[in-house]
Parts: sequence; C-alpha cells; structure tokens
Amino acid sequence: MKLYKYILIAVTAFGLQSCEKDPLEEITSGGWNHERSVINIMFENQVGKAIIENTDATTGTINLAINVSAVADMSQVKLSKLETSYQAKTTLAEGGVMNFKNATKSGVITITSTTGEKRDYTIHVTEFNETLLGIWDIKALTVYGGTGPEYGGGGVLQLSDKPWCWSTVYSPTTECDNTLTITLDSISEAGNTYGTIVNSAGIDGKYADFIYIGSNPENAGVSVDVTKFYRQIPKGKGHWLRDYAKGTVVFTDANGKVTTGTFVGAGTEDLGYGKTMTITNNAFAFNLNGTDDWNNIYKDYDKFVTKPRKYWISVTKH
Repeated sequence: MKLYKYILIAVTAFGLQSCEKDPLEEITSGGWNHERSVINIMFENQVGKAIIENTDATTGTINLAINVSAVADMSQVKLSKLETSYQAKTTLAEGGVMNFKNATKSGVITITSTTGEKRDYTIHVTEFNETLLGIWDIKALTVYGGTGPEYGGGGVLQLSDKPWCWSTVYSPTTECDNTLTITLDSISEAGNTYGTIVNSAGIDGKYADFIYIGSNPENAGVSVDVTKFYRQIPKGKGHWLRDYAKGTVVFTDANGKVTTGTFVGAGTEDLGYGKTMTITNNAFAFNLNGTDDWNNIYKDYDKFVTKPRKYWISVTKH
C-alpha cells in the first residue's frame, strides 16, 4: 500500500512539472522583442565610425566615409562588420557587398525584429581622400616656449632665428630642405588610416642633431641634447597612423619610439598673452612637456631647452 502511495505521488509530481510553463520561453522565442536597430557598422576601407540615427519607427540613416582611393569598385563594397539589436535579421550580412556606385552614393539595409517589424536604413557615403598622402617639403621648425608667458616670458621663434644656439654643421636649418614621403598601407578595423613615412635628407644630406650649444646658465659651456623635443618625425623610414576619433597623427620610428601630434591647415592660432602662430600651408604640430624655469625666464635657454610648449614642422605639398 505504501509503495502504491509513493508511486502515485511521483506520477502526480511529474504531471505537474510537465504542465509548468518554461519561464524562459518568451525570451528564447523572441516574441517580446521589437528592437530593429543598427548598433555598429563598418565597410572595408571605411574611415572613422559611422553616424547612425533612428529617424522614426520604420526608417533611419547611416552616414560614413570610405577611402575611395583604396576601393577598386564602388559597386562592390564589402561589409566587414555589423552589429544589430538582439536576434534581429538583416538584408545584408557580414561579407556581403553593397553598391555605392550611383548618383546619390547611397544604399539601403533593412533590419527586421523577431516580431516582424522593419526599419530601413539609408546609408550615405562620403568619398574620403587621405590628405596626408604625397610628398611634402619641410619649410620651417617653430617653437613656442618660455616660462611665465603672462609676464612676457613666452616667445614664438623659428629654431633658425637663433643660429648661435645650434651646431653650425647639423643645425635645425639642415631639416628645411628635407622631404616627407607619406604613403598609405591600409585602414584599421577602427577606421584609422596608417602607412609609411620616409623623411629624406635634402641636398645637404643632413639631419639636425638638435644639440643646444647656446648659453647654458645651469652648466656653463655644456651642450644639451634636446632631441626628445624636436625629433618628432623620424629620420629615414618610419610609420604613421591617423586616429580620426582623437584627431591625432602618431609616428613610430625604426626603434619603436612613438610621438603624437596633429596635422593642421593654414591659419593663425592664438596662443594667448599676445602670441600667435601663423601657418601658411600645413604643419605637423606637437605639444611639448617642458618644465618652468623661473630662474632663467626671458632667456633662449628657457624657451628652447627647459620650457618649450608647442612645436610646429611647417610643410608644403611638393
């Protein structure tokens, strides 16, 4: 009798368990999910991140830039990465291609939720050309330096303005016939361009050594190597990467030394306290990390050696 009772309890419990609803069924079936959004998208040779906007429940726009000089056929641009809402389906999968060879340079991708609702995204492409590429002539090396610019201690000087501060053989002037040849290797997954830079010595066959030989109030008669401040672009062959999210250009020399600057166009920069820097064509600009030297304020040594603030390598397209 006891055995029968136990069997009856077990059967009843099994029956109740089999009738119980799976608590994850709604989640796994997706019946609750109306989401149909593009979260991230990347095409081959895309530069920077796409700007994605959901216009309304059924439409959206995606704006992005593609380096057209690296694309053989704009009618066959490969989708390299696509992130969408959970469980959503799309009319174009990773590895597929889209045709942007049309008058509007656009295409459409449709995202469908698990409940069947759709959103059509119109993708607008801007043709991008990397402005760094080509051969550039170095024209001038300029520094803004000095302790206490609010007290008149700051100055904007070309390094060649004070020739007695530098070697007569390997002075900064020797850089001003150099050429920079910048070529593109590829574009990273993050949409940043990168490639090779060759800094070629000019007719004189020389590079500056950036040894300061001017008056040294700290150690009379002792020269100071300030290469760490002024050798921002590698000698000979190096590599560059343009980070569009940060707005920077990163250089790496053959020994792995890394420097970071910006590429700026023509214009005048207000440095404060009545000081400005005017760029005629283009320049690579670098923020320098000097140290205040109140004992030597107003001296060349302070501006060039102890408290350089910003440095420009002015260039012109060859």
